[in-house]
Amino acid sequence: MKFIDEFRDKSLSLKLASEIERLMEGVSPLSFMEVCGTHTMAIFRNGIKALLPEAIKLVSGPGCPVCVTPTSYIDYAIALSRLPQVVITTFGDMVRVPGSDRSLDEEKGEGAQVKVVYSPLDAVEFAEKNEGKEVVFLGVGFETTAPTVAASIIEAKRRGLPNFSVLSAHKLMPPAMRALVASGEIGLDGFILPAHVTTIIGLRPYRFLADEFGLSAVVAGFEPIDILEGILMLVRQRIEGRADIENQYRRVVRPEGNKRAQELIAEVFTPTDAEWRGLGVVPQSGLKIKEKYAQFDAERRFKIELPPVKDNPACRCGEVIKGLIPPLDCPLYQKVCTPEHPIGPCMVSSEGTCAAYYKYGGFE
Repeated sequence: MKFIDEFRDKSLSLKLASEIERLMEGVSPLSFMEVCGTHTMAIFRNGIKALLPEAIKLVSGPGCPVCVTPTSYIDYAIALSRLPQVVITTFGDMVRVPGSDRSLDEEKGEGAQVKVVYSPLDAVEFAEKNEGKEVVFLGVGFETTAPTVAASIIEAKRRGLPNFSVLSAHKLMPPAMRALVASGEIGLDGFILPAHVTTIIGLRPYRFLADEFGLSAVVAGFEPIDILEGILMLVRQRIEGRADIENQYRRVVRPEGNKRAQELIAEVFTPTDAEWRGLGVVPQSGLKIKEKYAQFDAERRFKIELPPVKDNPACRCGEVIKGLIPPLDCPLYQKVCTPEHPIGPCMVSSEGTCAAYYKYGGFE
């Protein structure tokens, strides 16, 4: 298939891997983080790690939206699902993430109204057809999904829907990356930047990585050739003593990003401090709904007091998200925590590091 096969060409993959190995001869080991969960899946699915020299270490980062959503948000969504007339609408992964006591899927088994949708606009349509219900959409994701959620709120306002709202847990990636690097907990030489997010925001928001921290970064696509070329570009930067923000994924990502998507986000949302699983509260790393759209903000419409969060103390999902440990170092991994019975969100989402290890690389 044209335009796909070329990026999965085995002989070219081997040439790129050989060039990386040649350049790394006599060079100190380098550690790069792939921020995006889709990159993590692609790296495992295509056996990328096996092609690289031992001196190249790839570390998975916080780029799985379900994984970084804190337990407190799940608890809030579950509390909402228990209210009469409320229907929770969400993407599929979220229903299986455990809260302090149970998941939305388990609540559904007890009679709560939880509906999986394929887009936020599906939730708007559902609200319009169910006037007697309060329809709450779980707004989870990064800069990639925020524009479509913003569009759904604008559409709900245009239709004059009084029964649609969004529980926003949207996250912004650059502030989280800053917090991760500034913490000094993990030593990195560079980043494979999240391609989907960068398609929206462009390259400029990452300049601080090179200018303030001297780190290299390359935005790469998701095919094997993309990832290997991205790693080669990172290696070249380090060997040449450069720290820059480069774009391997030029066929999709524009330096300025997607202006229309940026306008939609700015119209509906404003940055706010946000809690991330593993990272804690990161300043200006979330998106809250602006006052002009307050009627569509579920957190404003439904005031709920919750007991303190109860996380499983043995689950090390937070450390996996920060790249501090591989899933194999978690005592629960593949023993009691499996895709069929997940304890933490890293095993729930298809973009989760634990799920990728289990499916492609870490099952023993």
